[in-house]
Amino acid sequence: MEGQPHPYVPRDLKLPDYVPVVLSQSTIVGVYAISSFVVVSLVWILSGRSHKIAKIDRWLMCWWAFTGLTHMILEGYFVFSPEFYKEKTPFYLAEVWKEYSKGDSRYAARDAGIVAVEGLTAVLEGPASILAVYAIAMGKSYSYILQLAISLGQLYGTAVYFITSFLDGDNYSSSPYYYYAYYVGANASWVVIPLLICIRCWKKICSAFQVQGQKKTKSR
Repeated sequence: MEGQPHPYVPRDLKLPDYVPVVLSQSTIVGVYAISSFVVVSLVWILSGRSHKIAKIDRWLMCWWAFTGLTHMILEGYFVFSPEFYKEKTPFYLAEVWKEYSKGDSRYAARDAGIVAVEGLTAVLEGPASILAVYAIAMGKSYSYILQLAISLGQLYGTAVYFITSFLDGDNYSSSPYYYYAYYVGANASWVVIPLLICIRCWKKICSAFQVQGQKKTKSR
């Protein structure tokens, strides 16, 4: 059974039983934005109850909660729902990926590289991000190492995401608008923020080892 014509590139991409997006772009983006705002607000308010947590760490807790839930819920759904484009009801998670595929049709096409990257992100980095929230809140000694590891993983995954597209011709967007709004814009946060976190954690870890080295020197 042939589905309805899809809006993705290449136009000859085979998506049998494709069902067009039902929800509007504003609704899809709006629900994501509001949900993210609620999560960030709750973490910010709850973390503010402890005067021991610095403001920068409270912001990092918000980031890790936001990115962790995005990895597990949004990306997790994509990984384990190979036929999301056939969804006939306006199920939000399916609608998200139908819409996002306008910026990168590799999602609708179930590109093996994309599924692999998203799978590792959802299964490993998602839970690790939530653990980072706990580690920061409780002042765990592994907090900086954990944040560095997750951020490096995010940077690696994003690099693979962009590089594989470039090597294949970088022609998976329906229009320049979707290219810059979804492919570039929606992924920019996972380049800039993890990079800044890596720099901060590297400095913190180096500083800790330096202090430890000075203590050993004095004790001799």
